[in-house]
Amino acid sequence: MISAAHDSRIAYFIEAIILLLMAMGTVFVFSAGANVSSSYDIRHFYQFTTLKQLFFFPLAVAILYAVSRIDYRRLSFSRYGGPKRSPATWLLGLSAVLLVIVLLFGPVKNEARRWLVIPLGPASISFQPSELAKWSMVILLAAFLDYFADTVRLFSKRFVPICLVAGLLVGLIVTEDFGTAAFIALLTFVMLLIGGARWWHFAVPILAAVPVFVAAVLMSPTRMNRIKAFINPELASQANIYQARQSLIAIAGGRTWGKGLGMGVLKYGHLPEDTTDFIFSVIAEELGFAGALFVLLLFVLLVILGLMVAIRCRDRFGKLLAAGITLTIAIQAAINIGVVTVVLPTKGIPLPFISAGGTSMLLCAAAAGVLVNIARQAPAQLLLARKENIRHMTRAARDENDLPTLQRTPSRLLTRS
Repeated sequence: MISAAHDSRIAYFIEAIILLLMAMGTVFVFSAGANVSSSYDIRHFYQFTTLKQLFFFPLAVAILYAVSRIDYRRLSFSRYGGPKRSPATWLLGLSAVLLVIVLLFGPVKNEARRWLVIPLGPASISFQPSELAKWSMVILLAAFLDYFADTVRLFSKRFVPICLVAGLLVGLIVTEDFGTAAFIALLTFVMLLIGGARWWHFAVPILAAVPVFVAAVLMSPTRMNRIKAFINPELASQANIYQARQSLIAIAGGRTWGKGLGMGVLKYGHLPEDTTDFIFSVIAEELGFAGALFVLLLFVLLVILGLMVAIRCRDRFGKLLAAGITLTIAIQAAINIGVVTVVLPTKGIPLPFISAGGTSMLLCAAAAGVLVNIARQAPAQLLLARKENIRHMTRAARDENDLPTLQRTPSRLLTRS
């Protein structure tokens, strides 16, 4: 059996990987944001992506360590006797309200309403509620599947209500952010399957979800053009395959060891969304195959450690929450890298901890803090489980030792006693 001391080191390894990923993200966002046509003006600090990232990095580190000190069980339903008073429920409710506000009053950026803009004097802060909704759904699913563990296999009483909640969030997001909506739907199905739902339960929501997503694709010319360009790039217009082509040029240009930090050229107006969705292309160009492989290995190691935490955690809520956080990071990273390498159609999914964006970085840091807290409490849970096992074994041994004595005792003495 693995020692508790070894188990506790997993938390430090997770922290180290997260910090390294966020540091690399800050460096390469600063590199990708280089612009020879303008100069920085500190009076307009918030207008520059690179300068914002320098501010978000230490803030994300502070959030990571602060959240890692909070007991993750405060997010469960069991602690409050049900879902009504749990922070998980209120967090999801807040996400839904913010999504409605975005649809009604959010500004249009890149032909979509995805951000809330909060003015602060000469500056403004933009916030993406769909990111909060994604993490809120992970927490709610873990709490729901833990609290209703005995009845989660009931279709109408448990499976349908949680699918309706997920469907509400997806419905609020899908018209403006198809990728995030599909991601939340996929994550919901995966977590329900892990949590014990019967596989045939998924037939009904899949039959309901497929027409919705198909309609969302058919009603958007941009989405249709992206899919057509991915299936048959030879017949697609140059505008529709421009991002994918430039991404591959950047990756190929890096070769084995890269052009050197800051020496990439595609970032100078040739690679759209170079600081966000296609930041991995910049890394591959400047650090080459070796640097890209290093980033991949960091994510793989993080996923392995996260799954180890989920497996070794003795608390069902902790297991589900650790698994949900790990799968969210893993699937999101896989989709982003798949898009950048043109394995998947182009879609705006950021690379966790690395892509520019305060909302994504801070919320990912908070989720990682929860994972670290679960990892830290795993050794204590393991020791308690060991003590309980020893107690049961000792009691069983004592009972076995007493049995021969009872068998040798005359029946008349047992009757008297």
